[in-house]
Amino acid sequence: MQFRQQALAKLQSPEELDLPVRLARPQGWAALCVTVLVMAAASVWAVTGSVPSTVDAPAVLTHAEGSYLLQSPVTGQVTAVLAEEGERLSAGAPVVEVRTREGDTVVRTVAAGRITALAADIGRIVQAGTDIAAVEKVAHADDPLYATVYVPAQNAASVPAQATVDLTVQSAPAQRYGVLRGRVVRVDRTAQTRTRIAAFLGDGALAEQFTAKGPPVAVLVRLLPSSRTRSGYRWSSADGPPFRLTSMTTATASVRLTDRRPLDWLLP
Repeated sequence: MQFRQQALAKLQSPEELDLPVRLARPQGWAALCVTVLVMAAASVWAVTGSVPSTVDAPAVLTHAEGSYLLQSPVTGQVTAVLAEEGERLSAGAPVVEVRTREGDTVVRTVAAGRITALAADIGRIVQAGTDIAAVEKVAHADDPLYATVYVPAQNAASVPAQATVDLTVQSAPAQRYGVLRGRVVRVDRTAQTRTRIAAFLGDGALAEQFTAKGPPVAVLVRLLPSSRTRSGYRWSSADGPPFRLTSMTTATASVRLTDRRPLDWLLP
């Protein structure tokens, strides 16, 4: 009844009949404009935008040229071990001495590098082709480390050059030191067999682990340098771990992909 009386009162005031009818308050118009703008932006993004995605894959820190397996060229007994694990040797440096029926043979490095694993002991009988040592190809002590990431083959095509990579290093817990930062340098487009990975890393056990779910694709990642950290590389934390990184350290990589995944609209 109260609203009816107010309406009748307005009809009895002819001087107010020419006033415009106010459909909404200014606050209402502002809210409507904001809603329209948000819907328009969402529509444009739904058509042209994308949802970033990542893929997690095992990785290992190495130098760019990888490693090689030094094998005995003869059959015989090891009589002397002339090198040590961790030692950096020049090309042609002696590693072990093997006694054969024809005399003593010295097994030497093929290329300059650092011995990461030594499988020869004095007195051991070796056959021709037996692995003697794993040698990482590194000429200088300050050569930078890279990360080789073994991405599942079905995701390789989605990894772009310069993609950002976060590495959780096994020897540096992420909860304390954060993650190691890097960028993709190269993506191999052919799948890596166990034999090929073992030849590159000089480690058959890692090769078997990385190919357990099928042949992966190798992605070379450059670690971002930093002069403010002890390791010499950039971390998500300010300082990173209080030690330098070494080659053949395993990690888990999170690689940012470029899969475009627009929203699907369901029209009535």
